[in-house]
Parts: sequence; structure tokens; C-alpha cells
Amino acid sequence: MVSNKIKKTKNKTGEERLAEKSLQQLLGGTFLTRDRAVSLLPFLFFLTFLAIFYIANTYLAEKTIREIEKVKKEVKELRYEYITTKSELMFHSKQTQVAKSLESTGIKESTTPPQKIIIETDR
Repeated sequence: MVSNKIKKTKNKTGEERLAEKSLQQLLGGTFLTRDRAVSLLPFLFFLTFLAIFYIANTYLAEKTIREIEKVKKEVKELRYEYITTKSELMFHSKQTQVAKSLESTGIKESTTPPQKIIIETDR
């Protein structure tokens, strides 16, 4: 048979008591009613400023990302337009296409090669 033993209570150290007391004050809200709360105001203002700065920075970064995506899309569309325009220009610049478009005006393609004009100057 097992005999009963007396449990010894462990004495709490000063740090454990201070931590327990601080936790109770924090959860209970009593730390705000003291003069210490007034001395914490600059720190709280600093934390508030950091929070606002963080939110503004995040907003600005998201706005910049949206603008970058918009510009990428626009560049892609302009590239497609450039390629299309370039291919149309190449097609209309062909000798046969130029000849076809000038038929209605009465201009015909020359079959004789051009002649050089030489001007002699006195030296």
C-alpha cells in the first residue's frame, strides 16, 4: 500500500511574484490609473505614430504595385500595336503594293534604269 506524502509548497521568488503582479495589473487595467501611465504617454504616442506610418507605407506600396501592373499592361498593348503597325508598313512598302496603289493616279513603274548626270566643274 502507498503511503501519503506531504507536499511541500514551493516558495515563489521575487521575480515570479513581480511577473504575476504585473500580469494581474495589465489584465485588470490598474496600471493605467497610476502616475506611471502619464510617463508612458510619449512612448504610446511614438507607437501610434509608428502604426500610422506603417499603414501609410503599406498603402503607398500597394498603390505603387497597382500602377506598375497598369503600366505593364499598357506597355504590352502598345507593343502589340507597334508590331501590327510595323507589319502593315512593311506590307504597304513592298514594290508591288506601291505600284498597285499608284495605278489609279496614272504613275507607272519605270523599266529603264536611272542615268547618272555628271557635271564637270572647272578647277
